[in-house]
Amino acid sequence: MPSRTLGRSLAASPQSKRLPRSARSAAALLCAATLTMAASACSSSSSSSASVGGAAAHHLTAYVSGDTNIQKLWEDIVVPAFEKANAGYQVKVVFSAHGTADATTLAKLQAAAKTGRDPGYDLMESSVTLNAATAGLLTKVSAKNVPGLKDVDSALLGPVANSAVPYRGSSVVLAYDATKVKTPPKTYDSLISWIKANPGKFAYNSPATGGSGGSFVETTLDRHLDAKTLKTFQNGYDASLESKWDAGFKELKALNKDVYGKGVYPNGNQAVLDLLAKGQIELAPVWSDQYLSGIQNHTLNSGIKFTQISDPTFTGGASYLGVLKASKKQQAALKLADFFLQAQQQDAIVKQLGAYPVIPASKLPAATAARFNGVDVGNLRAGYSGQTSSDMNNLWQQKVPGQ
Repeated sequence: MPSRTLGRSLAASPQSKRLPRSARSAAALLCAATLTMAASACSSSSSSSASVGGAAAHHLTAYVSGDTNIQKLWEDIVVPAFEKANAGYQVKVVFSAHGTADATTLAKLQAAAKTGRDPGYDLMESSVTLNAATAGLLTKVSAKNVPGLKDVDSALLGPVANSAVPYRGSSVVLAYDATKVKTPPKTYDSLISWIKANPGKFAYNSPATGGSGGSFVETTLDRHLDAKTLKTFQNGYDASLESKWDAGFKELKALNKDVYGKGVYPNGNQAVLDLLAKGQIELAPVWSDQYLSGIQNHTLNSGIKFTQISDPTFTGGASYLGVLKASKKQQAALKLADFFLQAQQQDAIVKQLGAYPVIPASKLPAATAARFNGVDVGNLRAGYSGQTSSDMNNLWQQKVPGQ
């Protein structure tokens, strides 16, 4: 925070009235000199304080968590570019590997908001940004204070109550071995038909161990839900409605004999990608960013392609960064948030993270946009809310495998 100078009023001592006239004259001269020096010192101090305050207003602290690729994006790519483009701005990144400090940081921010204290951070990007947004800890955003949002689908602001900036996206897509699968499924129904016609060649991880398997399960369940119930599952929680999943769980149970290993469900997103890379399966739901990173890092060979199914699509969503409402550096923090939406930074985000851009692909270099051929990167179907998703995972474990 900017430093503040506390001033004190100066008063003549009552004892000066009892001094001789000459002494009083000397004292008056001394007092006048002292007041002049004090005023000068105060003026100098105020000027210095204003200068420090002005600079400090451009010095930001961001709390960031995730894998090392997120750390690299902030510390090695976006922040240096931002500081270069904006003279006098500085950004300190406080990074928490894998979000180990997320819960304690959220608690700290909530406590600071209640007491009116400095939260210690001006921006945040972590797994608890959504929680901070819905708790009212973050600044409301729009194209007025974050101009780049004019190019972003406004629907992405819904999950965060217009209180955080979506800056990258991802979704679950269908990856396949193009050397063996010449015509990949394009709809959910054709996917199920393919699985049954090619037993053992499809896999999805257990939903509790990763979102790609969870998305396949959820997509199956969603086909049996009415629109009102689906909206409740996406935005709220009502356990009394979960019996409506029974038809979907029955459908998933019937697939046991047709999936990899006649009912073997790998442990985690990466385990499914590994099966695909080794040729043990030919088709699987995977996260788009993991797929793109695998192609870029050559852990997946060029014969592994991806596509997007419809009716319905798999689920997806955005990642967000938020400006702390209690930050005293709103203008500077919003400026940095907006910087993430510039085409050059979106291009870097795609390359570094294998993520979807949140601005139109037409604004990116042609080679970058070509990565998403065949996939509508703007179509990010929302998943279930936290507690609903947890219940789904538990019920899947009870109703589907090993039966």
